[in-house]
Amino acid sequence: MNVEIVQKPASAAARVKLNPGEHITAEGGSMIAMSGDMAVKTTTHKKEGGNLLKGIARTLAGEGIFMNHFTAGSSGGEVILAANLTGDMESLTLKKGTDLMVQSGSFVAHEDSVDMSISWQGMKNLFSKESFIWLKMSGQGLVIINAFGALYPVDVDGEYIVDTGNIAAFEDTLEYKITRAGKSLFSSFLGGEGLVSRFSGKGRIWCQTHADRVFGKSLTPYLRPKSK
Repeated sequence: MNVEIVQKPASAAARVKLNPGEHITAEGGSMIAMSGDMAVKTTTHKKEGGNLLKGIARTLAGEGIFMNHFTAGSSGGEVILAANLTGDMESLTLKKGTDLMVQSGSFVAHEDSVDMSISWQGMKNLFSKESFIWLKMSGQGLVIINAFGALYPVDVDGEYIVDTGNIAAFEDTLEYKITRAGKSLFSSFLGGEGLVSRFSGKGRIWCQTHADRVFGKSLTPYLRPKSK
């Protein structure tokens, strides 16, 4: 399998080239185009069979209930994937023993050797206006993620602070807690930053330059009900 990210960073798409019989699992609705002999199977979990409970659980993290599994024909083939919002994409390789936590809306696809589940992050995310359930990628293989805006990695060794809406993914070797951006509630919220995620430990974070929640909030005053 080979993944090439094209049209970076504003309108990125992932061109996934598959060997004969090889397959990749992608979020429903992410396919732009594919080879003519590419087979597609839709389930609620793995290609071998669905798991309704796991499909329903993913909806709590903001993802769709169904997954599409693309399998190349006898000559191989390709499938081109993209996300709903314009922005960057990246192909990541999971390290042995290191899981990847992916924010709601940032998952695009994963290799068959990778397992996806959900991870409850406790009540700390409930007050940050972001999802309190993350997607957990484990195993070894490729994972494709997307961002709203540009996507860039930050290697952490100690402490690092990221706005809650600007986290695309992070390695689970990092711990984090939700804290105020400033020393007081007054400076945190009147300064526009509010609550942030304070990471500690050693690992990598993938940040996105824009937050979909903030973007949606900026459009709200201009949206009007459709007149009858």
